Order: sequence, then structure tokens, then C-alpha cells
Amino acid sequence: MTEVIPHWLDKQADLSPNKIAIETPEGEEWTFQQLRNKSRSFAKKMAASSVEEGNHVAVLASNSTEMAIAIHALSYLGAVGVLLNVRLSAAELAYQLDDAEAAFLLYDDDHAELALSASNHAGSVAVHSFRMIGNQKEMDVPLQKELVLDRLFTIIYTSGTTGFPKGVEHTYGNHWWSAVSSALNLGLSDNDKWLASLPLFHVGGLSLLVKSVVYGMPVYLMKKFDIELAHQAITAGNVTIVSVVAVMLERLINKLDGGRYPDSFRCMLLGGGPAPEPLLEKAKIHEIPVFQTYGMTETSSQIVTLSPAYALSKLGSAGKPLVSAQLKIMLDGKPVSNGTVGEIYVKGPMVTKGYYQNEKANDKAFHYGWLATGDLGKLDEDGFLYVMDRRKDLIISGGENIYPAEIESVLSGLEGIKEAGVVGRKDDQWGQVPVAFIVPSDATLTREHVLAYCRERLAKFKVPKQVYFLTELPRNASNKLVRHKLADMVTELES
Repeated sequence: MTEVIPHWLDKQADLSPNKIAIETPEGEEWTFQQLRNKSRSFAKKMAASSVEEGNHVAVLASNSTEMAIAIHALSYLGAVGVLLNVRLSAAELAYQLDDAEAAFLLYDDDHAELALSASNHAGSVAVHSFRMIGNQKEMDVPLQKELVLDRLFTIIYTSGTTGFPKGVEHTYGNHWWSAVSSALNLGLSDNDKWLASLPLFHVGGLSLLVKSVVYGMPVYLMKKFDIELAHQAITAGNVTIVSVVAVMLERLINKLDGGRYPDSFRCMLLGGGPAPEPLLEKAKIHEIPVFQTYGMTETSSQIVTLSPAYALSKLGSAGKPLVSAQLKIMLDGKPVSNGTVGEIYVKGPMVTKGYYQNEKANDKAFHYGWLATGDLGKLDEDGFLYVMDRRKDLIISGGENIYPAEIESVLSGLEGIKEAGVVGRKDDQWGQVPVAFIVPSDATLTREHVLAYCRERLAKFKVPKQVYFLTELPRNASNKLVRHKLADMVTELES
């Protein structure tokens, strides 16, 4: 039997018409009723530009209320949103447009040149700016009053660090269950307001739009992460939850400068990979509630989250699977006992059913309903997950497994280091050895000091064989470390 729910924005506009849905640092405020009316109007204007139910519509834009309106409008038409990363090249975007069979490309004013260039590289795609759609007259077309949970809503592409990017399919049900499962773990408060600075074209940002309409919760939508605005929003703007990655948390702690957040602040939801333990200890000292999470595009955002009750006693753990999810650790095709590192497998209604028109990738990733994540982790004696690293980032040196995140965690504890990234390089004797890239906060920091610090805290085979100093580390739009770019630097620097 097909599961159907009322359209989630219609429902929230009916339940809480005058409650704020979205607010921005620029002073914009939209109630749920206003957001509903704007989204329905935009849907009818898209229909006037020939967008129909079932069409794949690509969106190339930075965070804004107009982008949020466009995404909701697609759901009213029953069209599929293909959310594009604005930091990609025109050629990379063209690949995704063709692969997703996008019939339309919508863009904001900031990305007009990139949109037009991408469309010139791609096949047949109609190109419209938000402004062009906004100037259309509404077409009187029937809009979706219900959402079919197993129907495709969005396609978001993986980073494509190995081979071509893959289009991850998300149904309405994937997004719904992700929101519901998160609420069952974190709880809900009438005063909740979630700061959204992660890009809406990434699943972590998009999931907040869905949470907003499912919970009846305002989101504080930032165009991009800004430390001053984020600090102000938490300390004086009544924000209660913030989604961050490690580098954002580090900057927020430094900005706090010994102060503390209001009692109303509920948590930093920390994702984006294993967090350095010194950073978690620093947050603990500053009484900042940090809940580590584990998730990926394929899981529609978080699928494992540390619950509030264990935030301090299980420091460093990503927690346990959300209520509707399952997890197991596999090695050589078999489940392993607690304490053994293996590949993380997950299962649940928030997990994608597959990659768009990519049977080869689907056959590799899915096993009897379980998704092989490609990430390495272990469970402790109580069943809490500790994420070690991406499988592809694992350094195997002389038969020993080295996790870059472990070395990065140690490096982050050294005074004078602002950021650190570690990758493996080929080595004739050991197969691979670790190499460190560091952004110093102290100009007097030396390579010898860094290596001496590591020798005191790491096994000899884990100590970096080379240290490079950079002014910044390569990061993606979500501020996650792009490790493969560091690997490319190693090749260039040592060739």
C-alpha cells in the first residue's frame, strides 16, 4: 500500500499560519502561511514556463529565501529537484545536468554566468533565472495536495572523488523519516530555532528545510557560514540548535572567548567526519553541548547521533542509530564483534533506494537492503559507534592501518596549529606513509616542533614523514576537508 501524507507545507501553514518559518540575518521573515503562498505562486509561475509534473529541474543557487521557495515549489508541481553545487566548474555541472536528465535549470543572479556556461556544455536544457520565473504570470494548474512517500523528490550528487559523481535519489519518505527520527532523538521544544548555514544544495542543509515544515520550527537561514552572524544568532538571536562541522565549531569556541552560551541553547549537531578529541574537550570545558552525528548524502543527513544523555560519557562517539535505523560493522563479508574495525553498513527508511540510473554503483553499494557506506568504524561494548575514517582515505603502511583522522586529532591539540589535514603518499619500503598539511596560527611553529609533538603521542609508524605548511586547507561548500586535493598536492610537491 502506497503511503501518502498531506503536503507538509500546507499542513504547517494550517497548523501554525503566523509562526515564523524562515528568517535571515538581512531581516527577512516569512511565516509558514507566507512561505506556502509564495511557494505555490512560484510553482504556478514555473508551470507557465512549461515545468510539469515529473520533470527534473536543476537548481544552481546559494542559500536564500528564494531558493527555499523554489524547492518547496517543485514539490507542489511534483517535479524532481536536482540540487547543484555552486562551487563546481561548468563542465562538472554539465555532466550532472546530463546524467540527471534535467529538462530545466534554475539559477540565482550570482550564478548566471556559471549556469549559462554549464548549459552550453550540456545537452538540451531550458535555462531560467529565479527573476525570470518571478516575472511570469501564474498558470492555473492543479498543485499537489498530498505527498507520496515513495516518490522521488530530490537528486543530490556525491562528491565524485573516485570516478564520476553519482546522483543520490531521495524520496519524500527518505526526507520525512530523517526529520522524524532526528526529533525522536533530540526531542522538540516550542522555542527551537535551527541555524542553517550549510548549503541547501547539500543534504545537511536541505534536511533543515524539511525539518522546519515537519516540526513547525523556524530556521535562521544564512547565505553561508559567517562567524560574527552565527555567534550573534546564538547569543542574542534565540537560536537553539546549530549544524556544524569541526572547523566551524572551532571558530565558534574561539569567538566565545571564555564566555558561555545562553541556557536556552540546546546543542551543536556536529557532522562532517570524525571530530578531533581536543576539540570536543575544549567544547566540554566551555559547557557547549556537542552531539556528534554520522551520516552521508545517501542517508538523507544523519542516521547515527549521540543522544543528550551520553554527550559527555561517550565523548568522541557518533552515538547509536536513530530509532528507525539499523547499523552493523562488516569485515570480509561477515559481521564483526564489538571493538573490531570494519566497514559501516546501515539500513533504514531514510536511506536512499539507489543512485539515479547507475545499476553498477547500486550493485556495489547495496546488499540485501543494507548500504555499504565505505566508511570505517567500530562499536564499543555498549554498541556506540566510533567512526574511524573513510575507507578510501585509510593509509596502509607496512601492513598497519593508519587513520588520518587520528593523526589530525593529535595535531589539533598542539598550540600553534589552527587546522591540520593528513593523507598517505606512496612509499617504496612501506607501501604508504602519512604526510601532514598544517595551517599554523603561530608563525614560529616549526616542522621539528610538530614532529617532536607527534613522536610523544603516536606510534612511530603513525608519525608524519613530511609536514607542509599552508595558508588554508581545501574545503568544500560544507567546510568539510577535501582530502583528495591534499593528495594531489603531495604528488605535485614531491614529484
